[in-house]
Amino acid sequence: MTETARALWSLGGIVLAVLSLAAGLIWVERRLLAVWQERYGPNRVGPLGLGQVLADTVKLLFKEDWIPPFADRPVFVLAPTIVMITVLTSFAVVPVAPGIGVVDLNVGVLFVLAMSSLGAYSVVLAGWSSNSKYSLLGGLRAASQMISYEVFMGLALMGVVVLAGSFDLRRIVEAQRDGWFCGPQLLGLVAFLVAGLAETHRLPFDLPEAESELVAGFHSEYSGMKFGMFFVGEYLGVILISALTTTLFFGGWLGPWLPPVVWLLLKTFVLIAFFVLCRATLPRPRFDQLTGYAWKWLLPLTLVNLAVTGAIRLALEGP
Repeated sequence: MTETARALWSLGGIVLAVLSLAAGLIWVERRLLAVWQERYGPNRVGPLGLGQVLADTVKLLFKEDWIPPFADRPVFVLAPTIVMITVLTSFAVVPVAPGIGVVDLNVGVLFVLAMSSLGAYSVVLAGWSSNSKYSLLGGLRAASQMISYEVFMGLALMGVVVLAGSFDLRRIVEAQRDGWFCGPQLLGLVAFLVAGLAETHRLPFDLPEAESELVAGFHSEYSGMKFGMFFVGEYLGVILISALTTTLFFGGWLGPWLPPVVWLLLKTFVLIAFFVLCRATLPRPRFDQLTGYAWKWLLPLTLVNLAVTGAIRLALEGP
């Protein structure tokens, strides 16, 4: 099999697996929320409510795909596709196991950050093209939130890059054979997780789509599968941030006894459960508090972490 064919098969397998995980995450999140909030989760459609995912999918497929007459039609249609393309493209550089992955980039970290930046266009264009005040306010909030927290997401990863000596995600995993980076890079881990919550618009940082203030924010005017693409894109973002956190801070596929892919999935699922737990427990802050967390707390935190990591690396190994 040629290198191109192998890459295409790997790409197809990873896309299929990721989309299946995103669909299953709908059920997982509802069950976990029910457990932590002491109430019933989905339990009517199929055994343990497993048919709820299929029911939601059928509902979205058969809903009227309506485009408001006052919207900018081409941009309105394009906006939800951007989030799907950017997130799915980011998975191409995430190493699943030794020798398993789509692309082995020596600048994998920068590629993921670049795709994350492009993802901001999706919510901004959705809010603007809808020609609705609620949607526009949601898009402006999303732009401010995502651009702010992208800065600290990148700074939080620089300590890992300094320790591993590479932007290549595979080499970062291999550099953790003697110990995971979650210990020496605890400040970076905390900053990355907070930035990940903000980037994926997950509670408590779902201000761009706060239903109590903005109806539904940037996707207020969307219906049918266009809304479904935003919905699935959010779950894909959660899986991506969890997989990246596993790769960068928790040793990726490294672990004893079990196959490498199983270790990656187990660690990723624990972090997904953390995202769901945040939704189940934390209240939503005001928008000024959200930006205040970024510039007053995360900026000095990530800069101190980077400076200390660089100083220790230089002291131990020399320039």
